[in-house]
Amino acid sequence: MANASVDGSRYIIVGVQIEDKAKRRLRSVNREEFSGVISYQSLANEFIEPPIRLTYEPITVEGERLGIFRIGDCQDKPYMMRIDHSDALRRGDAWIRTQNSAVKMGRQQLQDQFEKKFRESVSADRVEIGFPGDIIHKDLRFETSDLEQLPSAVAASKLNELMTARKSAKNKGATTLIERMMHARLFGSDEPYKGRSTVTIVDELGQLKKKHADEDRHFMFEEHARKLQLVVLNQGEEEIRSASLIMLLPNHDAVHVAEELPKVFSKGKFAKRVGFDDADYPGIAIKSDAIEVSCVLGDIPPHLPTEAFKEPIRICIETALKGQRLGIHYKLFGQNLRNPIRGKLRLLL
Repeated sequence: MANASVDGSRYIIVGVQIEDKAKRRLRSVNREEFSGVISYQSLANEFIEPPIRLTYEPITVEGERLGIFRIGDCQDKPYMMRIDHSDALRRGDAWIRTQNSAVKMGRQQLQDQFEKKFRESVSADRVEIGFPGDIIHKDLRFETSDLEQLPSAVAASKLNELMTARKSAKNKGATTLIERMMHARLFGSDEPYKGRSTVTIVDELGQLKKKHADEDRHFMFEEHARKLQLVVLNQGEEEIRSASLIMLLPNHDAVHVAEELPKVFSKGKFAKRVGFDDADYPGIAIKSDAIEVSCVLGDIPPHLPTEAFKEPIRICIETALKGQRLGIHYKLFGQNLRNPIRGKLRLLL
Protein backbone atom coordinates (compact mmCIF):
# COMPACT_ATOMS: atom_id res chain seq x y z
CA MET A 1 0.00 0.00 0.00
CA ALA A 2 2.93 2.35 0.67
CA ASN A 3 4.13 1.80 -2.93
CA ALA A 4 0.66 2.28 -4.44
CA SER A 5 0.18 5.06 -7.02
CA VAL A 6 -2.26 7.12 -4.96
CA ASP A 7 -2.02 10.40 -3.09
CA GLY A 8 -2.45 10.92 0.63
CA SER A 9 -2.69 8.40 3.45
CA ARG A 10 -3.66 4.74 3.13
CA TYR A 11 -5.80 2.79 5.62
CA ILE A 12 -6.25 -0.79 6.76
CA ILE A 13 -9.42 -1.58 8.70
CA VAL A 14 -9.39 -4.54 11.09
CA GLY A 15 -12.68 -6.09 12.22
CA VAL A 16 -14.59 -6.18 8.93
CA GLN A 17 -15.44 -9.64 7.60
CA ILE A 18 -16.46 -9.95 3.94
CA GLU A 19 -19.08 -12.63 3.35
CA ASP A 20 -20.97 -13.87 0.30
CA LYS A 21 -22.00 -11.31 -2.32
CA ALA A 22 -19.51 -8.82 -0.84
CA LYS A 23 -21.67 -8.37 2.25
CA ARG A 24 -19.68 -6.97 5.17
CA ARG A 25 -20.11 -7.91 8.81
CA LEU A 26 -18.46 -6.00 11.66
CA ARG A 27 -16.68 -8.00 14.36
CA SER A 28 -15.16 -6.29 17.41
CA VAL A 29 -11.42 -6.49 18.01
CA ASN A 30 -9.76 -6.40 21.43
CA ARG A 31 -8.98 -2.92 22.69
CA GLU A 32 -5.53 -4.09 23.81
CA GLU A 33 -4.54 -4.84 20.21
CA PHE A 34 -4.72 -1.12 19.40
CA SER A 35 -3.81 0.43 22.75
CA GLY A 36 -0.19 1.33 22.01
CA VAL A 37 1.25 -1.54 24.04
CA ILE A 38 2.29 -3.39 20.86
CA SER A 39 4.66 -1.34 18.73
CA TYR A 40 3.54 -2.00 15.17
CA GLN A 41 5.66 1.00 14.09
CA SER A 42 8.86 -0.66 15.34
CA LEU A 43 7.88 -3.98 13.80
CA ALA A 44 7.29 -2.44 10.36
CA ASN A 45 10.51 -0.44 10.44
CA GLU A 46 12.49 -3.49 11.53
CA PHE A 47 11.73 -5.14 8.18
CA ILE A 48 11.01 -2.25 5.80
CA GLU A 49 13.08 0.64 4.48
CA PRO A 50 12.74 3.56 4.23
CA PRO A 51 10.79 3.73 7.52
CA ILE A 52 7.03 4.05 7.17
CA ARG A 53 4.96 6.26 9.47
CA LEU A 54 2.36 3.88 10.85
CA THR A 55 -0.25 4.84 13.43
CA TYR A 56 -3.14 2.81 14.81
CA GLU A 57 -6.20 3.42 16.94
CA PRO A 58 -9.56 1.87 17.83
CA ILE A 59 -12.86 3.38 16.64
CA THR A 60 -16.47 2.40 17.29
CA VAL A 61 -18.82 1.78 14.35
CA GLU A 62 -22.40 0.62 14.91
CA GLY A 63 -21.47 -0.45 18.43
CA GLU A 64 -18.52 -2.58 17.28
CA ARG A 65 -14.87 -1.73 18.02
CA LEU A 66 -12.72 -1.71 14.86
CA GLY A 67 -9.00 -1.08 14.49
CA ILE A 68 -7.52 1.37 12.02
CA PHE A 69 -3.96 1.35 10.70
CA ARG A 70 -2.99 4.60 8.99
CA ILE A 71 0.00 4.57 6.65
CA GLY A 72 1.23 8.16 6.26
CA ASP A 73 1.62 9.97 2.94
CA CYS A 74 4.26 7.82 1.23
CA GLN A 75 6.63 9.94 -0.86
CA ASP A 76 9.91 8.02 -0.54
CA LYS A 77 9.18 5.10 -2.84
CA PRO A 78 10.05 2.32 -3.40
CA TYR A 79 9.54 0.75 0.03
CA MET A 80 11.36 -2.59 0.21
CA MET A 81 12.20 -5.43 2.58
CA ARG A 82 15.45 -4.53 4.35
CA ILE A 83 15.97 -7.98 5.90
CA ASP A 84 14.44 -11.43 5.39
CA HIS A 85 11.12 -12.07 7.09
CA SER A 86 10.22 -15.41 5.49
CA ASP A 87 10.71 -17.36 2.26
CA ALA A 88 7.95 -15.25 0.72
CA LEU A 89 9.34 -11.91 1.96
CA ARG A 90 13.06 -11.67 1.33
CA ARG A 91 15.54 -8.80 1.52
CA GLY A 92 15.13 -6.53 -1.52
CA ASP A 93 11.54 -7.61 -2.27
CA ALA A 94 9.05 -4.83 -3.02
CA TRP A 95 5.29 -5.19 -3.43
CA ILE A 96 2.64 -2.82 -4.70
CA ARG A 97 -1.11 -2.73 -4.11
CA THR A 98 -3.11 -2.64 -7.36
CA GLN A 99 -6.90 -2.57 -6.95
CA ASN A 100 -7.69 -5.59 -4.74
CA SER A 101 -4.41 -7.50 -4.88
CA ALA A 102 -0.72 -7.15 -4.04
CA VAL A 103 1.80 -7.67 -6.85
CA LYS A 104 5.54 -8.16 -6.51
CA MET A 105 7.33 -5.28 -8.24
CA GLY A 106 9.54 -6.20 -11.19
CA ARG A 107 12.71 -4.64 -12.57
CA GLN A 108 10.93 -2.10 -14.78
CA GLN A 109 8.66 -0.83 -12.00
CA LEU A 110 11.58 -0.44 -9.61
CA GLN A 111 13.71 1.22 -12.30
CA ASP A 112 10.96 3.76 -13.06
CA GLN A 113 10.69 4.72 -9.39
CA PHE A 114 14.45 4.98 -8.89
CA GLU A 115 14.88 7.06 -12.08
CA LYS A 116 12.19 9.47 -10.93
CA LYS A 117 13.95 9.76 -7.59
CA PHE A 118 17.32 10.31 -9.31
CA ARG A 119 15.98 13.16 -11.51
CA GLU A 120 14.67 15.02 -8.47
CA SER A 121 17.65 14.29 -6.23
CA VAL A 122 19.40 16.51 -3.64
CA SER A 123 23.16 16.19 -3.14
CA ALA A 124 24.08 14.32 0.03
CA ASP A 125 27.14 16.48 0.70
CA ARG A 126 24.84 19.41 1.45
CA VAL A 127 23.30 17.69 4.48
CA GLU A 128 24.84 17.62 7.96
CA ILE A 129 23.65 15.40 10.83
CA GLY A 130 24.82 15.45 14.43
CA PHE A 131 24.09 16.41 18.04
CA PRO A 132 22.45 19.82 18.69
CA GLY A 133 24.28 22.86 20.04
CA ASP A 134 25.66 26.21 18.87
CA ILE A 135 27.22 24.12 16.12
CA ILE A 136 26.33 20.56 15.12
CA HIS A 137 28.61 18.13 16.99
CA LYS A 138 29.71 14.66 15.94
CA ASP A 139 30.78 13.74 19.50
CA LEU A 140 28.71 14.06 22.67
CA ARG A 141 29.91 13.73 26.27
CA PHE A 142 27.47 11.40 27.99
CA GLU A 143 27.14 10.91 31.74
CA THR A 144 26.86 7.31 32.94
CA SER A 145 24.63 6.15 35.82
CA ASP A 146 25.13 3.89 38.83
CA LEU A 147 22.27 1.38 38.85
CA GLU A 148 23.10 -0.13 42.24
CA GLN A 149 20.25 2.02 43.59
CA LEU A 150 17.77 0.61 41.07
CA PRO A 151 14.61 -0.16 43.14
CA SER A 152 14.67 -3.87 42.26
CA ALA A 153 18.41 -4.03 43.05
CA VAL A 154 17.90 -2.34 46.44
CA ALA A 155 15.05 -4.73 47.27
CA ALA A 156 17.17 -7.73 46.21
CA SER A 157 20.03 -6.54 48.43
CA LYS A 158 17.71 -6.31 51.44
CA LEU A 159 16.23 -9.76 50.88
CA ASN A 160 19.68 -11.31 50.42
CA GLU A 161 20.83 -9.66 53.64
CA LEU A 162 17.72 -10.93 55.42
CA MET A 163 18.33 -14.46 54.13
CA THR A 164 21.97 -14.35 55.32
CA ALA A 165 20.86 -13.13 58.76
CA ARG A 166 18.21 -15.85 58.93
CA LYS A 167 20.74 -18.59 58.20
CA SER A 168 23.10 -17.16 60.84
CA ALA A 169 20.28 -16.89 63.42
CA LYS A 170 19.14 -20.44 62.75
CA ASN A 171 22.61 -21.71 63.63
CA LYS A 172 22.50 -19.76 66.90
CA GLY A 173 18.98 -20.84 67.83
CA ALA A 174 17.53 -17.32 68.02
CA THR A 175 15.89 -17.10 64.61
CA THR A 176 12.78 -15.01 65.34
CA LEU A 177 14.44 -12.32 67.47
CA ILE A 178 17.34 -11.70 65.08
CA GLU A 179 14.99 -11.80 62.08
CA ARG A 180 12.73 -9.18 63.67
CA MET A 181 15.69 -6.91 64.42
CA MET A 182 17.11 -7.32 60.91
CA HIS A 183 13.67 -6.72 59.35
CA ALA A 184 13.22 -3.49 61.33
CA ARG A 185 16.69 -2.26 60.24
CA LEU A 186 16.18 -3.09 56.57
CA PHE A 187 12.54 -2.21 56.03
CA GLY A 188 11.78 0.22 58.85
CA SER A 189 8.89 0.22 61.27
CA ASP A 190 6.30 1.13 58.62
CA GLU A 191 6.41 -2.36 57.09
CA PRO A 192 5.01 -4.98 59.51
CA TYR A 193 7.21 -7.98 60.26
CA LYS A 194 6.30 -11.25 58.65
CA GLY A 195 8.19 -14.50 58.97
CA ARG A 196 9.83 -15.68 55.76
CA SER A 197 11.30 -19.10 55.02
CA THR A 198 14.35 -19.39 52.77
CA VAL A 199 12.10 -20.73 50.00
CA THR A 200 9.78 -17.72 50.37
CA ILE A 201 12.70 -15.29 50.12
CA VAL A 202 14.02 -17.05 47.00
CA ASP A 203 10.54 -16.82 45.43
CA GLU A 204 10.37 -13.10 46.27
CA LEU A 205 13.77 -12.54 44.67
CA GLY A 206 12.49 -14.13 41.47
CA GLN A 207 9.50 -11.75 41.37
CA LEU A 208 11.39 -8.50 42.04
CA LYS A 209 11.91 -7.46 38.41
CA LYS A 210 8.20 -7.77 37.70
CA LYS A 211 7.13 -6.22 41.02
CA HIS A 212 9.36 -3.14 40.58
CA ALA A 213 9.10 -2.85 36.77
CA ASP A 214 7.46 0.60 36.76
CA GLU A 215 9.79 1.89 39.50
CA ASP A 216 12.87 0.58 37.64
CA ARG A 217 11.79 2.17 34.36
CA HIS A 218 11.07 5.48 36.13
CA PHE A 219 14.49 5.32 37.83
CA MET A 220 16.37 4.59 34.58
CA PHE A 221 14.42 6.60 32.03
CA GLU A 222 13.08 9.52 34.07
CA GLU A 223 15.50 10.15 36.95
CA HIS A 224 18.80 8.94 35.43
CA ALA A 225 18.18 9.02 31.68
CA ARG A 226 19.86 11.24 29.14
CA LYS A 227 17.55 12.58 26.44
CA LEU A 228 19.24 12.03 23.10
CA GLN A 229 18.36 14.20 20.13
CA LEU A 230 19.81 14.52 16.63
CA VAL A 231 19.66 17.52 14.34
CA VAL A 232 19.57 17.54 10.53
CA LEU A 233 20.81 20.66 8.70
CA ASN A 234 19.87 20.86 5.04
CA GLN A 235 22.35 23.29 3.47
CA GLY A 236 20.93 22.91 -0.03
CA GLU A 237 18.47 25.24 -1.73
CA GLU A 238 15.42 22.97 -1.74
CA GLU A 239 13.68 20.95 0.94
CA ILE A 240 14.34 17.26 1.51
CA ARG A 241 10.95 15.66 1.03
CA SER A 242 9.49 12.86 3.17
CA ALA A 243 12.68 12.25 5.16
CA SER A 244 13.10 9.34 7.57
CA LEU A 245 15.96 8.15 9.75
CA ILE A 246 17.35 4.87 11.06
CA MET A 247 19.95 4.94 13.86
CA LEU A 248 21.90 1.99 15.31
CA LEU A 249 23.44 1.76 18.79
CA PRO A 250 25.41 -1.25 20.05
CA ASN A 251 23.34 -3.65 22.12
CA HIS A 252 25.33 -3.99 25.36
CA ASP A 253 24.18 -5.20 28.79
CA ALA A 254 25.09 -1.77 30.19
CA VAL A 255 23.19 0.21 27.51
CA HIS A 256 19.48 0.72 28.22
CA VAL A 257 17.10 2.43 25.77
CA ALA A 258 13.45 3.05 26.65
CA GLU A 259 11.19 1.25 24.19
CA GLU A 260 8.42 3.60 25.32
CA LEU A 261 8.29 6.51 27.74
CA PRO A 262 8.01 5.50 31.42
CA LYS A 263 4.82 6.01 33.35
CA VAL A 264 4.55 9.14 35.50
CA PHE A 265 4.43 8.95 39.29
CA SER A 266 1.40 10.83 40.54
CA LYS A 267 -0.54 10.69 43.82
CA GLY A 268 1.45 7.72 45.09
CA LYS A 269 1.11 5.50 42.03
CA PHE A 270 2.35 5.13 38.46
CA ALA A 271 0.02 6.11 35.64
CA LYS A 272 0.18 6.40 31.86
CA ARG A 273 0.97 9.78 30.37
CA VAL A 274 -2.04 11.88 29.47
CA GLY A 275 -2.18 13.64 26.12
CA PHE A 276 0.90 11.86 24.76
CA ASP A 277 0.87 10.41 21.24
CA ASP A 278 2.78 7.11 21.12
CA ALA A 279 3.77 7.89 17.54
CA ASP A 280 5.81 10.88 18.76
CA TYR A 281 8.36 8.56 20.38
CA PRO A 282 10.77 6.89 17.92
CA GLY A 283 10.33 3.23 17.06
CA ILE A 284 12.77 1.08 19.07
CA ALA A 285 13.73 -2.47 18.05
CA ILE A 286 16.05 -4.42 20.35
CA LYS A 287 18.10 -6.94 18.35
CA SER A 288 20.86 -9.34 19.30
CA ASP A 289 23.67 -7.10 18.09
CA ALA A 290 22.14 -3.62 17.93
CA ILE A 291 19.43 -1.29 19.18
CA GLU A 292 17.64 0.19 16.20
CA VAL A 293 15.88 3.54 16.37
CA SER A 294 13.63 4.69 13.53
CA CYS A 295 11.50 7.74 12.90
CA VAL A 296 9.81 9.75 10.17
CA LEU A 297 10.85 13.41 9.97
CA GLY A 298 8.67 14.63 7.09
CA ASP A 299 9.97 17.52 4.98
CA ILE A 300 13.28 19.15 5.99
CA PRO A 301 13.46 22.82 4.93
CA PRO A 302 16.76 24.35 3.74
CA HIS A 303 19.03 26.28 6.15
CA LEU A 304 16.96 25.46 9.25
CA PRO A 305 18.25 22.92 11.80
CA THR A 306 15.55 20.27 12.19
CA GLU A 307 15.25 17.95 15.19
CA ALA A 308 15.02 14.30 14.17
CA PHE A 309 12.81 13.10 17.04
CA LYS A 310 9.56 14.71 18.17
CA GLU A 311 10.24 13.13 21.57
CA PRO A 312 13.97 12.56 22.35
CA ILE A 313 15.21 9.04 23.00
CA ARG A 314 15.63 8.12 26.66
CA ILE A 315 18.99 6.35 27.24
CA CYS A 316 20.63 5.16 30.44
CA ILE A 317 24.21 3.79 30.32
CA GLU A 318 25.79 2.12 33.33
CA THR A 319 29.12 3.15 34.87
CA ALA A 320 30.68 -0.13 33.69
CA LEU A 321 31.28 1.63 30.35
CA LYS A 322 32.63 4.86 31.84
CA GLY A 323 35.66 6.13 29.91
CA GLN A 324 34.72 4.29 26.72
CA ARG A 325 33.37 5.51 23.38
CA LEU A 326 30.13 4.30 21.89
CA GLY A 327 29.64 4.49 18.13
CA ILE A 328 26.26 5.42 16.63
CA HIS A 329 25.55 4.74 12.96
CA TYR A 330 22.75 6.52 11.10
CA LYS A 331 21.09 6.45 7.69
CA LEU A 332 18.87 9.28 6.41
CA PHE A 333 16.36 8.61 3.62
CA GLY A 334 14.49 11.18 1.56
CA GLN A 335 12.23 11.16 -1.48
CA ASN A 336 14.60 13.44 -3.37
CA LEU A 337 17.89 12.18 -1.95
CA ARG A 338 19.84 10.37 -4.66
CA ASN A 339 21.20 7.92 -2.09
CA PRO A 340 20.60 7.49 1.65
CA ILE A 341 23.00 9.58 3.73
CA ARG A 342 25.15 7.45 6.03
CA GLY A 343 27.38 8.54 8.89
CA LYS A 344 28.73 7.84 12.37
CA LEU A 345 28.53 9.73 15.66
CA ARG A 346 30.13 8.99 19.04
CA LEU A 347 29.11 9.10 22.69
CA LEU A 348 32.06 9.83 24.99
CA LEU A 349 31.10 8.13 28.23
